[in-house]
Amino acid sequence: MEDDRDMTEALNELGAHIAAKRPDSVLSWDVTHGELNVDVAPAGIVGFVEFLKADSNCRFSTLVDITAVDYPERAKRFAVIYHFLSMYRNQRIRLRMPIREDETVPSLTGVHPCANWFEREVFDMFGILFSGHPDLRRILTDYGFRGYPLRKDFPTTGYTEVRYSEVEKRVVYEPVSLVQEYRLFDFMSPWEGAQYILPGDEKEGAK
Repeated sequence: MEDDRDMTEALNELGAHIAAKRPDSVLSWDVTHGELNVDVAPAGIVGFVEFLKADSNCRFSTLVDITAVDYPERAKRFAVIYHFLSMYRNQRIRLRMPIREDETVPSLTGVHPCANWFEREVFDMFGILFSGHPDLRRILTDYGFRGYPLRKDFPTTGYTEVRYSEVEKRVVYEPVSLVQEYRLFDFMSPWEGAQYILPGDEKEGAK
């Protein structure tokens, strides 16, 4: 418990330090569940990340991940999330950056080269554009893929089915069509009084 209090106190001190040093970038910050979260403005994200990397009290030299969250009901629909690690101080920080759907985010590839593939993944899954990225194209989906799979309004079945046609001897793309007869509905459940034995149930009678 003492270690948890010390860690939370250290993160609070770090959050206050960062907010005091970069009031131009920090919108708000908090320590929740033992983690430091900082809400930042998109315009100065590159300079702010450079500060986190170089400042002697931070030294967040490792970019661990970039992802996003979709909030369709908000004016600023997306939140781009950055996770950084300071191996020098054994601390982590999470940056949250709210943006509009039509807003472009500055690329971090100039500060952290590993941002290249992270930003491509966010572009592929959410459709968020990163200005200054050297090669912003899809990385997980196929060429010609339509839509962005991790947006909340993307259908769970997708738009297109990809399969190999033995007749045409090539890969074909077809609109998704779920025919009712091909769906499997298994209503067999012990909660509905089904008269059958599930694997392992026979042990109950042996007690």
